[in-house]
Amino acid sequence: MKLYRLKESILIEDEGSYFKNTSADFGTLIESEKLLEAIEGIHLEHISSEEALAEIETNLLPPIGQQEVWAAGVTYYRSRTARMEESEKAGGATFYDKVYDAARPELFMKATANRVIGPKGTVNIRSDSTWNVPEPELTLLVSPKGKITGYTIGNDMSSRSIEGENPLYLPQAKVYDGATAIGPCILVVKEEMPPQTDITLEIRRNGREAFKESTQLSQMKRKPKELVEWLYRECSFPNGSFLMTGTGIVPDNFSLIAGDTIYISIEGIGTLINKVGKKKNYSI
Repeated sequence: MKLYRLKESILIEDEGSYFKNTSADFGTLIESEKLLEAIEGIHLEHISSEEALAEIETNLLPPIGQQEVWAAGVTYYRSRTARMEESEKAGGATFYDKVYDAARPELFMKATANRVIGPKGTVNIRSDSTWNVPEPELTLLVSPKGKITGYTIGNDMSSRSIEGENPLYLPQAKVYDGATAIGPCILVVKEEMPPQTDITLEIRRNGREAFKESTQLSQMKRKPKELVEWLYRECSFPNGSFLMTGTGIVPDNFSLIAGDTIYISIEGIGTLINKVGKKKNYSI
């Protein structure tokens, strides 16, 4: 079952059929500890696939309420090696190696709800960074009590030149306006996402493919439940949270430019599409 947040309604896609609700609050709904049952408990009106697709095309919003978005780093071997390479000159290369092998994962705050960009929205690259990439990530919807209740797609925009200069600059490399996108929907299923789930990143420039690579969840060292357990160990989330689980795709010798289009596809969920803009450097 897929759950979409629209401007004035909630849309459900279930086995090729579409249903609409105009009275329930999306943010409150996704805080439920039993999300499938909560969805089944609201009034749903059957609509045609044509109407549903038109709504998704014109009225789709990021599937978030008041949740914070957090992120995990160095959960894939590929991410470990990329971070070590970019931080070698700064003397921080071994930090990432140690995090990859440590019991404690890297976790950091990525965005508050008001900073989250939705499908077809514009994500930004920093004006003070020379190397910028998207990071495609399976993103967990987690209930207030720490239960994984759904899955979506996350785009963890990253300024690799800033993080590579010094690992302590990670918040500036990761947290800024337009640095976080999620969508297009929340996949609500009883089962965990299978290890063979494909994740694909494609970047198009001037209408042509500039980068494309795929990986699978099986390449992720840390399990989603493990990451959630660490996140909730000393933090409370009265509205629940979203947790990006790290990336196994890190483009080398490639940097985004304004005007690029990012396509992140995760099997079973769909495709998150974002345009790339450039954040104005405000002087103080």
